[in-house]
Amino acid sequence: MTNPLAPGSLDGRVALVTGSSRGIGADTARYLAGAGASVVINYRSKAPRAEKVVAEITEAGGTAVAVGADLTDASSVASMFERAAAELGPIDVLVLNASGGMETGMGEDYAMRLNRDAQVNVVEGALPHLAPGARIVFVTSHQAHFIRTTPTMPEYEAVALSKRAGEDALRAKLPELEAAGFEFVVVSGDMIEGTITATLLERANPGAIEARKQDAGRLFNVAEFAAEVASAAVEPVPAEHTRYVGDTSGFAREGDA
Repeated sequence: MTNPLAPGSLDGRVALVTGSSRGIGADTARYLAGAGASVVINYRSKAPRAEKVVAEITEAGGTAVAVGADLTDASSVASMFERAAAELGPIDVLVLNASGGMETGMGEDYAMRLNRDAQVNVVEGALPHLAPGARIVFVTSHQAHFIRTTPTMPEYEAVALSKRAGEDALRAKLPELEAAGFEFVVVSGDMIEGTITATLLERANPGAIEARKQDAGRLFNVAEFAAEVASAAVEPVPAEHTRYVGDTSGFAREGDA
C-alpha cells in the first residue's frame, strides 16, 4: 500500500496514535512518519512489539518513540502526554485508535471503560499538550456508528454500544474543542479484514466476516483502512465531522424513514 500522504507534508509535526503497536494503529503511524511527522507509538503492555514499529520507522529515516500507557488509568495517560511533549513537543495529530471489549478476563464493564471513558480521558489529558490547530481523529466502525438504527451481530453489540457512547461523548466536547481551535474527525469503517476484532468475531460467529464481505461487496484490509485514517488527519474536515470508509448502504442513518 502506497503512503497516501506526500513526503515532507508533515515535517515538523508531532503525532500520537493510541494502540499503535500493531494493526491499523501501527500502519497509521508508519504513514504519518513517512510524511515527516515525529510519532508516538502508544501501547498498553506489548513493549517489544511497539519498539519494533519504532525501529521500522527510524530505519526508514523517520522519528518515533514508544510510550506505554493504560488508557483506562488517568495517571498513566497523564504520564504518556508528559513524556511525549518532553521528547517530541506539542502534539499536532492525536489519533484515537485503541479500542476493545471482546477480550476475556477484563471485567464486564471493560468495553465501556475503554471505548467511552478512556477516550474522553485521553482527549482531556491531551488538551494542555496540543499544538495550535491540532486535529483529533476518532476511529470507529459502521457497526458502532450506526448501532442506534442498525442492529449488529450479538457478539459485537456491547462493543458497538460502547464505541458509539465514546463517539457521542467526544462529539459533546465539540464546542469546547472548536473554541480552543482544535479540529475533530470521526473515521467510520466497515469490518476490516486482518484485525483482532475481525478474528474474534469470526471465532465467535464462524462465517461472519465472509457474510459481511458478500453484503458490502468488499472489505478494506488493515493497510487500506489505515491509509484512510492517516488521510483523515490532514484532509479537510468532512460534513458532520465524519469520514465514511467503505459501503454504508446497508446502514440506516438517524432520521431515515
